[in-house]
Amino acid sequence: MRHRQVLALAAVAFVGLTGCDGPDPNNLETYYDDPASTSAPASVTEAPVSPAKAAPAAPVAPDLGLLAERALLSDADVAEEGVQRGSSEVSGCLTGSVSASSRTASWQYPSGSVLRHRVAAYPDEAAAQAVANADCAGKTVSVPAQAGVDRQQAWCEGKTCTVLLAKGKLVSGLTVSASTEARAVDAAERLLPAMAAKLAAQP
Repeated sequence: MRHRQVLALAAVAFVGLTGCDGPDPNNLETYYDDPASTSAPASVTEAPVSPAKAAPAAPVAPDLGLLAERALLSDADVAEEGVQRGSSEVSGCLTGSVSASSRTASWQYPSGSVLRHRVAAYPDEAAAQAVANADCAGKTVSVPAQAGVDRQQAWCEGKTCTVLLAKGKLVSGLTVSASTEARAVDAAERLLPAMAAKLAAQP
């Protein structure tokens, strides 16, 4: 009877040893194994990379001809002078400002006096220097200083007077040929505020 009990205990012990699935706590090679290490590695989600911002567009150069056109006196600007459109021929001090980007307008008084306006553009922004270097015939005269311009000069030769204003890239020139120097100066002074305002409004 005792012999059978010993065999039964041995059989139970053997089954207990072979049925154990876990790592042997006494086996240092398997004791620290992570059961989760046998599973598939977790996928790594990368943060979306924002596309590179487009480089800012280069500033567009202004149309010099358009700037000159905008600064040119209009019929409405000279309406109070009682003038009519005349020849756009350029003469006197204004001939040095002729270019593809220049704009010219001319009007005639009932008395025969002539009013000419020309706006010339300088791409290198040397308008003020151009006025400073201008060498118009006759004597320099004083006219009211205009706000919003970089430089101005005025000359009279006999009965013809010319005023040049500069701002940024533009030179605005007005020539008045009248019956007397005094009348030419007066007409120029009346139109100077409109000239300066249109010039100062341009970039």
